[in-house]
Amino acid sequence: MSGKKFSLQNGETGESLELPVRSGTVGPDVVDIRSLYGEQGVFTYDPGFASTASCESKITFIDGGKGVLMYRGYPIEQLAQRSSFIEVAFLLLYGELPNAEELEAFEQSIRTHTMINETMLRLFNGFHHDAHPMAMVAGVVGSMSAFYHDTTDIQDQRHRDIFAHRIIAKIPTIAAAAYKHAVGQPFTYPRNELNYAANLLHMFFAVPAEDYEVDPVAAEAIDLLFTLHADHEQNCSTSTVRLAGSSGANPYSAIAAGIAALWGPAHGGANEAVLTMLQEIGSVDQIEKYVAKAKDRDDPFRLMGFGHRVYKNFDPRATIIREACHRVLAKLGRTDTPLFDLALRLEEIALKDEYFIEKKLYPNVDFYSGIIYRALGLPTSMFTVMFAIARTVGWVSHWREMIIDPEGRIGRPRQLYSGPVQRDYVPISQR
Repeated sequence: MSGKKFSLQNGETGESLELPVRSGTVGPDVVDIRSLYGEQGVFTYDPGFASTASCESKITFIDGGKGVLMYRGYPIEQLAQRSSFIEVAFLLLYGELPNAEELEAFEQSIRTHTMINETMLRLFNGFHHDAHPMAMVAGVVGSMSAFYHDTTDIQDQRHRDIFAHRIIAKIPTIAAAAYKHAVGQPFTYPRNELNYAANLLHMFFAVPAEDYEVDPVAAEAIDLLFTLHADHEQNCSTSTVRLAGSSGANPYSAIAAGIAALWGPAHGGANEAVLTMLQEIGSVDQIEKYVAKAKDRDDPFRLMGFGHRVYKNFDPRATIIREACHRVLAKLGRTDTPLFDLALRLEEIALKDEYFIEKKLYPNVDFYSGIIYRALGLPTSMFTVMFAIARTVGWVSHWREMIIDPEGRIGRPRQLYSGPVQRDYVPISQR
């Protein structure tokens, strides 16, 4: 508690109520409203929870006005430049950067948990050939609760560690199996001598008919993208994992719920939507027409990849990924990609347009990530799956924090009811 108070006055009775104010280490203070309903008989009303702090967390901090993103206090710019996804995963899970011995042990644990049960692998044959990969991944991750129920005592710290390492290690294998099923190729088993990103690319693109060598440029790009997507505070999917997990549900089912929430085009599906939008625009000479459509309130067309629910300035991840996009495409020899040229021109035009400047609709992380994934040979349907692989680390970190939170309770939002008042049942013969 900060010692500060927030005063409310009841307009009908004139009664005043003082609510305690809590302060974090950085960021806005919060008003503790837990006593509001009990003392005043009213709820707060906050559709979308835009002004509601649902929990206390030590994991990720965002300042949307200043374009700041920090994992455990470390700026994303420093982590993107100097760290690796596996090191970031350790940081998010355990709160501190690992020393060399800790990092080696953690990476070894992740490498040796990559295999999935063969019966689980056969589950993919039950999906239709054109099933969306996100549907397959959500279903198979949910099924993990039936395979690893012997180590899911959420009150046991060792079980929580096993769960964390297991899901982080196996989610790339599950994602790759979904991709292989979608394209009709045989499954590729993981290779434990490869690092996280390289192993993923191997499982995606290796085939029995010929040797496959992982392109280090592609692996580096994947590692960077995963670092940028690893966590993002109390977003829709993370809040879903926390809400599902708050009931004491099996942790694999909580992660499956997060995957389902991520699938939406307003959340993790946005990078897929960006590519769809660019394909619809088609060519550079159509950009001004579509920008005008985006500004027309009566037109359903929207420019995907611009603006963000939290960031009211540049998305710091977008700045990093924009540079990476240029670098990756240059190294891969694909700088003449028409979609990339289209994206660059669209960004240039939009950033000079008064409408976008006034509303602070800057490119976000989704605007460029899809272009990189396309350059690496991934189909559009896999973009959100890649997001899910990276974000699994954040989901697990928040789930672990929630489970040991002494103030944790089952999530149960309230509502403003606007339906009918009490009515008496009318027999069907009289309706």
